[in-house]
Amino acid sequence: MKTLHLKETDEDFDRGAEIIRDGGLVAFPTETVYGLGADALNPDAVLKIYKVKGRPADNPSIVHIADYEDIRELAAEVTEDMEILMKTFWPGPMTMIVPAKEVIPKVTTGGLDTVGIRMPRGASCRELVRRSGCPIAAPSANISGKPSPTEAQHVIDDFEGKIEAVIDGGPCQVGIESTVIDMTGSIPMILRPGILTRADFERALGKRILLDPTLNRKPDPEKAEHFRPKAPGQKYRHYAPKAPMIIFEGKDPEQVRGAMDAERLEREQLGQNVCVIDYEPGEERKAAKHFFARLREADREGVDVILAAALPENGVGFSVMNRMLKSAGFNIRKVD
Repeated sequence: MKTLHLKETDEDFDRGAEIIRDGGLVAFPTETVYGLGADALNPDAVLKIYKVKGRPADNPSIVHIADYEDIRELAAEVTEDMEILMKTFWPGPMTMIVPAKEVIPKVTTGGLDTVGIRMPRGASCRELVRRSGCPIAAPSANISGKPSPTEAQHVIDDFEGKIEAVIDGGPCQVGIESTVIDMTGSIPMILRPGILTRADFERALGKRILLDPTLNRKPDPEKAEHFRPKAPGQKYRHYAPKAPMIIFEGKDPEQVRGAMDAERLEREQLGQNVCVIDYEPGEERKAAKHFFARLREADREGVDVILAAALPENGVGFSVMNRMLKSAGFNIRKVD
């Protein structure tokens, strides 16, 4: 198969839409990460996503829409709280878990009666949805378990010759996946943190929002084996680079840097190629934008180990740490 390298032009959007309508796969940019899209209502097309990614069948895909009213064709119920969040955060990096209508195939929802729906800020995805004439199911455009793609080249590295097309929209501006908020319970709950934080949702709704208690905690292996994710990104070892990764965590940033420097020097003296990831306080959004790209770069360079400094686990820092911890398989080095 030849993978078409498309641009954000009218002609290429039409070509991509034709591929989607014909049951093919098109990777496209959003403001968060690149997605790998298929017609969300075509089970055979969605199954192709799972096969090419090596994605577990119980891991649901997010359905992308172009306009506010599109959600009513897919959600069995749209509550007042959902309306508030839609008007506040769409188009943007928010996915809502809602009761699914029967029109959505079970392969798209991972076998669940709920579905994650998002209207991205990036115009490319919405234009592709409009021209395709259908909602588009799209997990991140990477081999399952690898770091998420934030540039078209990352997609090409994983899927050249395996998918019909990739639309190159340049680097993603957010860099980590959308915040996933479950709207099916009595109190909304964040299942996957993102650039939109708990505080953002509490301000919008004027009430308390829950965080999934398993977030940023190493799961029990016995429970993890039988865990059925309600949202993408909830699997244990996710976003993983090829090299082992160690997170250095401590109260004093200078002590943490000192411990990382000592580890780096020791390993370099042994002939190892070391990648260091260290962001200054207040650089949480910068870290979000560049973290996955740094992991991809480390993979290309063939590094032997990645040393990363933990971020403060509040606000966007909590969301980036969610990705760091999963990338490292919760391999944490405490610095006293």
